[in-house]
Amino acid sequence: MRVLQLSILMSIVVIGYLQPAFSSDAYEVIPPPVCTNNLGETVVFSSRTSDRGQVAAGMANRDQNGNPVIYRVNYENATPAFQRFIDFHECAHHQVGHVDQPHPPRNSYDHLMNESIADCVAILRVREESNETYEAVIADLVDAMTQIGFPKVSTDSRLSNMKNCYTNYDSSNQFIKQVLDASST
Repeated sequence: MRVLQLSILMSIVVIGYLQPAFSSDAYEVIPPPVCTNNLGETVVFSSRTSDRGQVAAGMANRDQNGNPVIYRVNYENATPAFQRFIDFHECAHHQVGHVDQPHPPRNSYDHLMNESIADCVAILRVREESNETYEAVIADLVDAMTQIGFPKVSTDSRLSNMKNCYTNYDSSNQFIKQVLDASST
């Protein structure tokens, strides 16, 4: 089995740092959403805590038995709105089959496209399924990327993609279907 999912993607860390101005507040960890991968398998969520930092992160993977899983790390450091966005983003990697594809080199066009697709699905699911506002998720994302030190151009590019998805696509299911159809041709 590939080990591709064992590395935490840059974007996962980017979407995961949720302590604006290094706040010491802890948040209640919300229940995960329903997630089914592109093969119809139920994705299991597993929460973990790490002493390695104040970073909340998610990681889409397959466990040692080959079952689809999303690891939720240090979610107590994230606002509920951003916890949900991370869950939706990681679930999207399962929904469009990224987890079962060869992992593209970090920061390559294909890698960044996979992350853009996951962001698009995630923000559409925020619109469809949660009480969080687009603005709350975006504010947390901007804070996270700023705290980590990403250049403004990277943040602006990501936000532009998400705004385009949020305003121009009808549903996450329709978008996922288009991605899966395109990848099968």
